[in-house]
Amino acid sequence: MDDENKSLIQLLKKFERVIILVITCTMALVLVLVTLDLIWLIVQDIRDSGLLLQIDQLLDIFGLFMLVLIGVELFESVFKSYLQREHTLRVELVIAVAIIAVSRKIIILDWKDYDSGTLFAAAALVISLCAGFFLLRARQLPKENNEST
Repeated sequence: MDDENKSLIQLLKKFERVIILVITCTMALVLVLVTLDLIWLIVQDIRDSGLLLQIDQLLDIFGLFMLVLIGVELFESVFKSYLQREHTLRVELVIAVAIIAVSRKIIILDWKDYDSGTLFAAAALVISLCAGFFLLRARQLPKENNEST
C-alpha cells in the first residue's frame, strides 16, 4: 500500500472516531434529558393524583423507564465497541438492547386490542432473544475462564 492510501485510511479512521464521539456525546445528552423527563413525569403524576397512580400513568412511567434502559444499553455498546478501542460490536449487547426494547413494547401494549396469535408471537420473540443471549454467554464463559487462569 502506498503512502497516499495509508494517509487516506488514517484520515478516514480519524473521521470515524470523531463521528462516533459526536454520536456518543449526543446520546449522553439525550439520556440526561430523557431521565429528567422521567423524573418530571413522576413528579407530575404524584402531584396530580397522589401516591396512588393510575394504571395508564404507571404504563407511561414504565415505558419511559424502559426507554432510558434501552438508551443506556445502546450508549454502552457504542462506548465499549468504538471508544474503548475494541472496534467490534458485541453481539450480546445488541441482543440485550433488543430484549429490553421488546420488553418495553410488551409492557406498554394494551393486550386487549390484540389476538392470541400476537401474544404467542411476542412470547416466541422474547424466548428466542433470551435463548440467543444465553447461548452467546454460555459460549463465552469457557473462553473467559480459560483467560483468567
